[in-house]
Amino acid sequence: MRMIVGTQARVDGTVHVLGLPAGHRQLRTKVTYATQQASVFDELSVRENLSYVADIYGLRRNRIDEVVGQLDLTAKIDEPVRKLSGGQRSRVSLAVALLPDPELVVLDEPTVGLDPILRTQMWDLFKELAHKGTTLIISSHILDEAEHCENVLFIRDGKVSHTHAETIKRETGAATLEAAFVEAMTK
Repeated sequence: MRMIVGTQARVDGTVHVLGLPAGHRQLRTKVTYATQQASVFDELSVRENLSYVADIYGLRRNRIDEVVGQLDLTAKIDEPVRKLSGGQRSRVSLAVALLPDPELVVLDEPTVGLDPILRTQMWDLFKELAHKGTTLIISSHILDEAEHCENVLFIRDGKVSHTHAETIKRETGAATLEAAFVEAMTK
């Protein structure tokens, strides 16, 4: 994932993203990354965190309100991040990634620690983004989460299996992606 966003220092070979070398300057607003741990400043408010990032990207300030609304953070916009719950902190970090309206969003375990209602809301948001043309790469160790994805890439001990989610279930005879993973990766 870090190779895709251009933050991995040591890479053998080349990685191209959207036709450019990973990490290229022109990709900075086109490719964003939300890490598993919230990547925000604890002492700043939600608004201040997003304003800081908007200033770096040269974005209009009304974009902050759009993203905060998408992530149901409007009531917390002036709260210091340190006072937010873990799920709210994760959503602020996701808001930072969505702020420049990227073409590709890389999300590392984006729903870890969220309650079932918030997790469902996040998957609804991911589907909405995908329908609008945003590509999402989402990592998860919880394969129930992968049921929401159209395509899956299983990786274990250097072994890779990639296909459409329904195809791998059909090919393995598995009812779930978790069972398909076990079948595909233990052969």
